[in-house]
Amino acid sequence: MKFTISITLKKGVLDPQGLAIKNSLTTSGFQNINDVKQGKLIEIDINEQNYDYARKEVIKMCDKLLANTVIEDYKITLNQ
Repeated sequence: MKFTISITLKKGVLDPQGLAIKNSLTTSGFQNINDVKQGKLIEIDINEQNYDYARKEVIKMCDKLLANTVIEDYKITLNQ
């Protein structure tokens, strides 16, 4: 079973990398950029057939290691 985890900074947390990307895009001629958020994308393939159990395991992974839940949010998606 394959999951994709998208990790982004929580709203209100300063994102210096996102700001640097936005500035680079603006100086490259893309003037219509309102905001840029930079994050992480992680794909995990779990040897498990039970969806509920697998999702709970991925949540544990995110809370324990993959995401800094003080400043980051994450979204888990099942890949078909």
